[in-house]
Amino acid sequence: QVRLVESGGGLVQPGGSLTLSCVASGQTFDRYVMAWFRQAPGKEREFVAAVSGSGNTAYSNSVEDRFSISRHNGKDTAWLQMDSLRPEDTAVYYCAVENFAARISYGANRYDLWGQGTQVTVSS
Repeated sequence: QVRLVESGGGLVQPGGSLTLSCVASGQTFDRYVMAWFRQAPGKEREFVAAVSGSGNTAYSNSVEDRFSISRHNGKDTAWLQMDSLRPEDTAVYYCAVENFAARISYGANRYDLWGQGTQVTVSS
């Protein structure tokens, strides 16, 4: 059974940093995109960042100067380095995979597999 497991969330003060990790297990994917989405209370799930198998990346406007996404294909692992965190970054962060994809999609409905989510809280 294919699973995505996120880790690295927590409580951080404004201006601080966190690194989220996502590990895919149970199956070797082919030409897949790994992405991060987030969902704050009362809001829709939104795209944060994604990385393709060839290393192309995409970011939402709200995070592109502060977050960095990377991946290790051989380990089916992706990371989201989050710097200069703001209270508005508070949300549950989800890892997602779009299998058999070479190009990055921004819509959540394109992604086939989701992790359980990890809470990120930015507060003083």
